[in-house]
Amino acid sequence: MDDADLPLQKIAINGPTLASMIQRFSSSPGDVDGLLFGHVSLPLPPSLSDDDPSPSPSPSIATVTSHFSSSSPLSFYDPLGRLDHRRISAPLAGAASGVSLLGWFVGRRRTPLRPSMRESSVSLHLSKTLASPCVFVILSSPSSDQAIHTHDYRAFQYRQGRRAFEATEVELVNVGPAFREHYGTFGPESPLPWVPVVAGDGEGDEKGRVRADVSRRWTSGEQREMDRCAEGFVVERLGGLVGPRAGEYAAELEELYERMLAKLERLARLVEASSARVLDQEERNLKLKKRVAGLE
Repeated sequence: MDDADLPLQKIAINGPTLASMIQRFSSSPGDVDGLLFGHVSLPLPPSLSDDDPSPSPSPSIATVTSHFSSSSPLSFYDPLGRLDHRRISAPLAGAASGVSLLGWFVGRRRTPLRPSMRESSVSLHLSKTLASPCVFVILSSPSSDQAIHTHDYRAFQYRQGRRAFEATEVELVNVGPAFREHYGTFGPESPLPWVPVVAGDGEGDEKGRVRADVSRRWTSGEQREMDRCAEGFVVERLGGLVGPRAGEYAAELEELYERMLAKLERLARLVEASSARVLDQEERNLKLKKRVAGLE
């Protein structure tokens, strides 16, 4: 049996890679497809014994580390499933060192997680060009509307010798309790500059000395950046929001959130109006194309 046609134990996909594929699919107006890159972990040589002179090799693991996707289907093959090697060569040339082409994926909405005849033809032609097992992943959205937006996926190995797909276990890397310790040193970052807390409720010289020390820590540029992020709140008021008297500043905090939400609402309206203009321009372009082609 050819090494490229040996059965896979499982297909491992990095969490960010799968998330990027789903994001690409969900943000596209229609179906998408693309190529999968990664590496195959070859099995260790089995220990030989007199009782079993020719043991069968252990299944290998295909790890998907990156992908190249297009905004529409038929990106590297024709409607009959025949490959366009010219379109495949460009992603192969841009692939990172140490990774190779493992297979491909397709994203289609509200369809069963079963390979079609065209996808079988594409996988057959692609498997003939690979030196490793051919991986195929299907992404799909639910067949009915639901409150929670989800995406389904399923992975296969295309066996060239059998000319058939075999469903394969999928393992998500960097996702799950086993990988929590990898983020033990994680520190959150914020665009807001550091906010010093005004200490205590002291009176007289002590209180004035603390506030003077706070004012010396801030430059004019930092103050302008803070005013831009905090919608005009001065440093002392922001310091109160994180200090021991935070409860007294609930109204100021609510006002800050209301201003942020108002800015988001204005931004959403601008995006909606811009999208409407883009759609209107596309309709005009379509009418002009039809007029030039003599269809009107």
